[in-house]
Amino acid sequence: MTGDRAGDYRILHEADLRDYLAGLPDIAALLGGEASSWAITEVGDGNLNLVFIVKGASGGIAVKQALPYVRLVGESWPLPLSRAHYEYLALSKQAQLAPGLVPAVLHHNEVLALTVMELLEPHIIMRRGLVAATRYPRFVEDITTFMARTLFFTSDLALSAAEKKEAIAAFAGNHALCKITEDLIFTDPYRIAEQNRWTAPHLDGLAASLREDLELHVAVSRLKLKFMANPEALIHGDLHTGSIMVTDSQTRVIDPEFAFYGPVGFDVGAVLANLLMAYFASAGHERAPGDRAAFEAWVLETVEQVWTEFARKFLDLWRAGGTGDAYPVSLFAGEQGAARLEAERQSYMQRLFADTVGFAAAKIIRRIFGLAHNIDFELIEDPRTRAVSEARAVRLARAMMVETASFRIIADVTNAARKLRDWMPELSG
Repeated sequence: MTGDRAGDYRILHEADLRDYLAGLPDIAALLGGEASSWAITEVGDGNLNLVFIVKGASGGIAVKQALPYVRLVGESWPLPLSRAHYEYLALSKQAQLAPGLVPAVLHHNEVLALTVMELLEPHIIMRRGLVAATRYPRFVEDITTFMARTLFFTSDLALSAAEKKEAIAAFAGNHALCKITEDLIFTDPYRIAEQNRWTAPHLDGLAASLREDLELHVAVSRLKLKFMANPEALIHGDLHTGSIMVTDSQTRVIDPEFAFYGPVGFDVGAVLANLLMAYFASAGHERAPGDRAAFEAWVLETVEQVWTEFARKFLDLWRAGGTGDAYPVSLFAGEQGAARLEAERQSYMQRLFADTVGFAAAKIIRRIFGLAHNIDFELIEDPRTRAVSEARAVRLARAMMVETASFRIIADVTNAARKLRDWMPELSG
C-alpha cells in the first residue's frame, strides 16, 4: 500500500523508524511483540540508501529509505528522493510480470521515500556467494525468466503504441538516475574524472590508455546513445550480482531504482558482465592453484546458459504473445509470412546479442576504473594480483566493445575469456 503524503521528509534513525513502524497495524502485527523489543539493524552496504532489517517475535521485514544524496559520496552529491517512487513502480510491475522473483512490497510512503518489503532470509547477495565460489543451480532458470518476462511484456512486441508511450512517460522523470549511468558507465572511465579510481599504480598505464583510445571512445559513445535514445522496454537499470539475492533454490531481484525505459541489452549485458568479472576475479581468491577450477567452469557455463535461455524464452514469448503494434501479424499471413517473420525474429536477436556484448563490456570497464567497484576484485588482498585479474577482464571488455562483430555467439565470449584466464599483462609500478 502507499503511505499518507502528509508531512515532510525526514531521515528515520532507529528510534524514529521504530515509532513509524509501530503506527502501521499490519506491519506491527507481522513483526509481533512489543515495538520496544524489535531488533533494528542498519545493513545498507550499497551506494545510495539506508537499509534496515527489523525483527520481532513473529517475523521480520526489510526497510529501505532513500537519502537526498549519494550515500557513497555524501551531501556534496544531491540526488532526488523520487527514485524511491520509481523503484516502487518497478517492483510492482516486476511482481506482476515475474511473480516470486522480486521481494513483496508491504508498504510504501512517497513523502518519506520509504519502502517496507519482505525480509529475504536466508538469501545472500549473490556477489558474496560468487567470491566464496558458491554455485547456484537455480540461478539460470530464475534470472532468465525474470529478464525475458519483464523485458518482453514491456516492449513494443507485446504492447500497443499507446500503452508503451504511457509507460515510458511514467518513468521518464527518473532522469537523475539515468544521468548517473550516462556519466559513470559511459563517460567518466574514459576521461579524467574526480570520482575515478583504480588499482594504482599497477593499472595507471591501462587507465591512461583508455583515455587515449579513440576507437574505444567511439564504441562507448555509440552505446551511450543507445542507452539514451532507445526506450525498448522497462529495464531494471542496475542488474548486477549485488542486486540479486540467492539461495540454492531461490532467486530474488532487488533494488530497481534505476529503472526506466531503455535498451533491452543493457540488463542482459549487466548480468553477463558481472559473471565474467566473477570469473576473472576467481584466480585472485585461490588458496592453491586450481582449487577454484570447477567453480570457474561453472561460471562460464552459466554465462552461456544465461544468454541461451534468455533468448529462447524471449523468442517463445514473442511467438506466443507478439500482439504488440510492432511487427503486426496481419503483415505476415500464411506460411511464407510466418517464415519471414521468424527470420526477422532471429535477426532481432542477433542485433540484441550485439547490444548485450557491448553493454557487458561497458559494465566491466566502469567497475574497474569508475567510482563504484565490485567486491569480486576488491576483496583480492594483494594489489598486484588484483590488478592482473582486472587487466584480463579489461582486455576482454575492450575486444567485446570495439570488435563486437567478431562475437557472433555466446561461446565466442566464453572462449575468449578462457584464453585470457592465465594471460599475464604488463603492469605499471
